[in-house]
Amino acid sequence: MSAEATNPATPGPVVPAAPRRRSRPRIDLRRLGRAALLGPASRGRLPDAIGHVVESHRVHHPDADLEPLRRAYVLAESSHRGQMRKSGEPYITHPLAVTLILAELGAETTTLTASLLHDTVEDTDVTLDQVGDEFGAEVRYLVDGVTKLEKVDYGAAAEPETFRKMLVATGNDVRVMSIKLADRLHNMRTLGVMRPEKQERIAKVTRDVLIPLAERLGVQALKTELEDMVFAILHPEEYAHTRELIVDNASRADDPLAEFADVMRAVLRDADIQAEVLIRPRHFVSLHRTARKRGRLRGSDFGRLLVLVNEDADCYAVLGELHTCMTPVVSEFKDFIAVPKFNLYQSLHTAVARADGQVAEVLIRTHQMHKVAEAGVVALGNPYAVPPEEQTTPDGERVDPTRPGWLSRLLDWQEAAPDPDTFWSTLREDLAQDREITVFRPDGGALGLPDGATCVDAAYAQYGEDAHACLGARVNGRLATLSTVLRDGDTVQLLMGQDPASEPSREWLEHAHTPAARIAIQRWLAAHPGTESQSAGTHDMDTGPAQPPSDATVPRPAPDAPAPRPGAAITVVDRPDAGVRLAGCCTPVPADEVTGFAVRGGVVTVHRLECAAVERMTEAGRAAVDVRWGDTTECRVTLFAESFGRPHLLADLTEAMALEGAEIVSATVEPPSQQRVRHTYTVQLPDAAHLPTLIRAMRNVPGVYDVGRAHHQAQPL
Repeated sequence: MSAEATNPATPGPVVPAAPRRRSRPRIDLRRLGRAALLGPASRGRLPDAIGHVVESHRVHHPDADLEPLRRAYVLAESSHRGQMRKSGEPYITHPLAVTLILAELGAETTTLTASLLHDTVEDTDVTLDQVGDEFGAEVRYLVDGVTKLEKVDYGAAAEPETFRKMLVATGNDVRVMSIKLADRLHNMRTLGVMRPEKQERIAKVTRDVLIPLAERLGVQALKTELEDMVFAILHPEEYAHTRELIVDNASRADDPLAEFADVMRAVLRDADIQAEVLIRPRHFVSLHRTARKRGRLRGSDFGRLLVLVNEDADCYAVLGELHTCMTPVVSEFKDFIAVPKFNLYQSLHTAVARADGQVAEVLIRTHQMHKVAEAGVVALGNPYAVPPEEQTTPDGERVDPTRPGWLSRLLDWQEAAPDPDTFWSTLREDLAQDREITVFRPDGGALGLPDGATCVDAAYAQYGEDAHACLGARVNGRLATLSTVLRDGDTVQLLMGQDPASEPSREWLEHAHTPAARIAIQRWLAAHPGTESQSAGTHDMDTGPAQPPSDATVPRPAPDAPAPRPGAAITVVDRPDAGVRLAGCCTPVPADEVTGFAVRGGVVTVHRLECAAVERMTEAGRAAVDVRWGDTTECRVTLFAESFGRPHLLADLTEAMALEGAEIVSATVEPPSQQRVRHTYTVQLPDAAHLPTLIRAMRNVPGVYDVGRAHHQAQPL
């Protein structure tokens, strides 16, 4: 029996509810409970207790057969009769509330049927076989997928193993996780009756596992409410402060967002574009993040404008009119229609500004895009409504057209997790990844990887444990070390050795971001203590082959290439004694791919390969000079930071840089423009490998929204 199916307990502190955008007031669950206790309705007549579920369901599926819902409610009500929740309500109110959440999101009948029954096998005498006999294999599978494993059988491993079981079931049917998310949302809404320590434990699991899963499945309506309730429990002071900000803003006489909306409606009306312009208030967590990023909030920061149209083409028409008739903030434009996010999300993002400095963020999407943005996979209906002969692969696996790449990767590595603790910690770490990228193979295939993934991760994603034999890679046709961080759209060719006994390097762990890569490397190292390969430097993550391989797949250094002088930052391969100068236009640092060009006096100027000057000189017929880094890792590099203006920003930014060991050689701060400030810093680092850490630290300073390598004003070493 679940923790909720017990006798009433003394209510604890009530968790503040997050703001909800609903078409009707929240349902009175006590009233539903009283209706449920009146007993099942006569055969064929829909019980009053599921009236709200049916009403919401018909909005999305007007022709749905409601008989399965009637029978599921009758079984659930009779099975749970006499059980009470800790809140004092009849237990049947819980499956009713979960089912209503899913019905409002547009879930189809099979999901709602399983939702009404989702606790029967766990908390009553109903068996899975009975569910299957009465409602069919699909409902049986969904109920089984969300049924917890017993602590009496699994002990402390019950929770992680339950999630493992649930994720495996989700791999075959994403509707399993839809039910679990709705189940957790209703339990969080009523969490105030629990002891504070139990509230905190449940909130942390929700934060680390359920919220990232809701994000990845695109169910934003559930994700945002879960985020706000977790925020209230784990950070009550920040939550209270954010609530005060919302209350204070609501009392203002003027509303910049409403004024923006009126202007937009007039612009679109004059252009004869049919569109709805709505104000979308930020939820608590979103507003808290915005306040940390921007410092002082303006009235337009408390929400965003949503423009809804009928067709995809109308989205771009709206964008054109807004950018023509209002002042666009070009840096804020993103096109998630042409390139949807990994969680099905599609929308155009932009922002427009007024003369007084108020900036309104704008989301432009069709009504169907909006439905998917709110409900994610739930909005797709039944993903298995395909002919029977197409429902399985030749090897018997069930086809899931909604199964995304991140889920496939998760299911792959969880099989190799040696114990529940490793699975649990690795799952939380994996779900902490913010976004997904796609890289392509030369054969036309594609790999989905988390943002920040390297060639090591690509190797294990493509070859599994055979990736132990990987010796290098080409990224976009150029040789790259296995530590190279991949970007969305890169083409990656992995260079594989032929020795089946090849060994991975321990250093690979420093550059492996995916659980599949880390677990495979760790398993090999644990099975072969003391035998890690030290040969020829081919697995050294900080070096790579000196020239492309000829007809073999294994890269080899040029045998007659002179070694760099000890302590030298850069060496000209054919002229070791030549003078060298690092180009000021692109500020190369150790590990960057570089090339050189001879200038007056025999000096060779070194540029990063992607520097625009390289293309210009090559087009002008200038011959490139082969250069390579020596063994010195100290570097001087110029960075730019773009931020919103706020008090003490400069002090906070320079302090963050100093804490990372960066010595600031020079700094310039341009005058603010529309509340935006650009900083340029030339810094000395003892180790170029620390540059990504420094950039991350600068980006984490509140108010800073971009940091990158500068392409001008650099000083050579």
